[in-house]
Amino acid sequence: MKYDAIILGAGGAGLLAAATAGQAGARVLLLDHADKAGKKILISGGGRCNFTNTATEPECYLSENPHFAKSALSRYTQWDFLALVERHGIAWHEKTLGQLFCDGSARQIVAMLLEECQRGAVEIRLSTQIGEIGHSDGRFTVAGASAPRLVIATGGPSIPKMGASGIAYDIARRFGLEIVTPRPALVPLTLGPDDQAFKDISGVSCPVTAQTGATSFREAALFTHRGLSGPSILQVSSYWSPGDTVSLSLVADAPERLREARRRMPRSHLKAALVELLPNRLAEVLAARIGLGQELGNTSDAELDRVAETLMHLTFHPTGTEGYAKAEVTAGGISTKDLSSRTMEARGVPGLYAIGEAVDVTGWLGGYNFQWAWSSGVAAGQAIAARLGS
Repeated sequence: MKYDAIILGAGGAGLLAAATAGQAGARVLLLDHADKAGKKILISGGGRCNFTNTATEPECYLSENPHFAKSALSRYTQWDFLALVERHGIAWHEKTLGQLFCDGSARQIVAMLLEECQRGAVEIRLSTQIGEIGHSDGRFTVAGASAPRLVIATGGPSIPKMGASGIAYDIARRFGLEIVTPRPALVPLTLGPDDQAFKDISGVSCPVTAQTGATSFREAALFTHRGLSGPSILQVSSYWSPGDTVSLSLVADAPERLREARRRMPRSHLKAALVELLPNRLAEVLAARIGLGQELGNTSDAELDRVAETLMHLTFHPTGTEGYAKAEVTAGGISTKDLSSRTMEARGVPGLYAIGEAVDVTGWLGGYNFQWAWSSGVAAGQAIAARLGS
């Protein structure tokens, strides 16, 4: 059977690309090996789907080409997707830092996208293996269908239990596209035996500024039985490389707070001061690590400054990450050098497109990666529609 476009992957990017092209008159076939469309959407945001972020800007994305995402993000913005959500009558709310969630369920977002596909007469085949991809005479052949346009929207290998894989990279390599080495991103970090005391306080959380290199984020950190997690850690994990340190600023004004504690309770020990500033179990671990034995009243300014330095720069040497199984997204992917930033089409392979997580564009935590899926999907869908009849 012949189509104008075949889209591989019924995730967020693939669904919106299919709907966009279909509603513009293209005959679109959407294929996915899963038995349901939008599986990752359904589990996102605790089941309520953090579908975009009001603060979306190109600076919120990692890529070997930091300018690549600008075109697609500017032409289909967070406000455009929010308007689509509202047209479908989906109630939403804003959480911290511009994160937008459904009031109800992530199923509403999937239903909305499927309805948009239906409006565009998109044919959707689920539980379908892609198999070999043929390419001759300007047409791509997949699963018994052919089209002059093929869109790679199969995502990355993060969350393999949902069926995720690196098939996008295999397809890209088959057509000669470069791959920026993929790695888990927005992922918990693991700690070694030297930091066992912090792993023993699993479940403790507190607001911090987490930093690796020159990059920092102010959000909560969570100590786990394997290491470090929580929003601030997931954020810096995308910028962390093996061998790098991660530091946590637990008390930004530690020198002042410790001096005030010394004036107020000179007979107390360090743990008493730390308990006022931090969760109990974390205060205990830090007091033991710092090892300040004397009463606060007998502690010099220099000694207090040493304690303050630990509270402002608690430094860890992560041993690694928890891998794709716990990663929310994949960094790296199909190189942007081989793609048009306006159309998402491969420069050297006319008719081949790559969108969403498959591409080397990775957003921050908080709805940014969904916005990239929407923006890049619409860019490809519009490009396909513009070439109908050609």
